[in-house]
Amino acid sequence: MKLKKNDTVKILAGKDKGKTGRIVKVDLEKERVVVQGANMVKKTMKKKNPQDKGGIMEIEAPIHVSNVAYVTSDGSATRIGYKFDESGKKVRFAKKTGEVI
Repeated sequence: MKLKKNDTVKILAGKDKGKTGRIVKVDLEKERVVVQGANMVKKTMKKKNPQDKGGIMEIEAPIHVSNVAYVTSDGSATRIGYKFDESGKKVRFAKKTGEVI
């Protein structure tokens, strides 16, 4: 998976199509990411202690990685590739602009 935590991504499909947000969590096995403020679902929560509030809460649900795209510094969505820099280190780069991430 080429996306990492704290990358800014744009959602390409689903009910939140067009929204942008930061990746909060990455699940490598299921190939899913959790984007901050996107794909919100309601979940019932039980009280864990007497001071805690139970009830219905909104949380972010995971989105498949194929439905998000990396956002470059100029605001356009792009794919990510790998290449080796001058020192021989493997780096990620934006395929649309060529900038190193």
